[in-house]
Amino acid sequence: MKYQIGDKIIVLHSDEEGKVIEIINDKMVMIEVRGVKFPAYMDQIDFPYFKMFTEKKLVPKKKIFIDDVKKEKTPVRKKTADGVFLHFIPVFDKDIFDDDVVEKMKVYLINENEEGYAFDYNLYFAGEHNFQLKNKIEGLSQFYLHDVSFEDMSDSPRFDVIFSLQQEHKKKAPYFETSLKVKGKQLFKKIEETQHNNKAGFSYELFTSYPDKVAEERVDLSSLGNAGFRLYDAKQARSHMPPARSVIDLHIEKITDGWKQLSNFEILTLQLNEFEKYYELSVAHHQASLIVIHGVGEGKLRDEIHEILKYKKDVKSFINQFHPLYGFGATEIYFK
Repeated sequence: MKYQIGDKIIVLHSDEEGKVIEIINDKMVMIEVRGVKFPAYMDQIDFPYFKMFTEKKLVPKKKIFIDDVKKEKTPVRKKTADGVFLHFIPVFDKDIFDDDVVEKMKVYLINENEEGYAFDYNLYFAGEHNFQLKNKIEGLSQFYLHDVSFEDMSDSPRFDVIFSLQQEHKKKAPYFETSLKVKGKQLFKKIEETQHNNKAGFSYELFTSYPDKVAEERVDLSSLGNAGFRLYDAKQARSHMPPARSVIDLHIEKITDGWKQLSNFEILTLQLNEFEKYYELSVAHHQASLIVIHGVGEGKLRDEIHEILKYKKDVKSFINQFHPLYGFGATEIYFK
């Protein structure tokens, strides 16, 4: 291997000095130049002393006065496309048969637009949150996010990024949510194409241009008022709701008097409708908890309620344990 971690190098096309911080594979290394980290092919860099001895002309040293010093300019990266992308660089290793295998994926955020963004990056595996990073990315730049084990890429990864403008604009959206789901077959195909085309990595577009602010659609409610409907201020909506309850009893005789003529299915339907009604009222009134009395019996109503609660986003937890007033016939729900 020509280069080792820590070697000082020079970027041939810009004459900038940097150092090697990581060996990606036998063709690429990760370098750092003035605090910016990015991958480079080995034929794009060289050792500083090689360049020193191969220069055809030696420029004589010249005295420089303080007034003659020009401000350093950051080299402008060439724009290749419009948009913001998630970029993946596969890092290869050798297995016991000396075959190339992907060990991990280096993940970058690439901004090909001229405007800068603040971003909130989140990675999920099989719906479980795994990693979060909040930062900013300037225009026409790239940002290293993190490494992801290649084995984990088969666990239904989802990359969510929420963007907002660094410089607020009254005509632009306050934020913009993007999401990327990577499928296994698609990932393998991308890696094969990368190797075949001798490229460092591959990208997925998150968006092309930052969206405009959606104009609020104003509805003329005067016709509803004239037709006899009551109109309430949204801020006072809660005061016009039915009162919530901290305890609800779902025994059918508490809900209707004519329950004896109903089938078991009709009884269960009425009980679940009553539960949904007071569940929604509890959420609307921002209650901390709700006790649902469902009785013991065969447990059908209890099981139906527990199944519903598993998918309620406002539920922090629920438990069916012995209660001094209701025994095991009640479930306590705690809201977020």
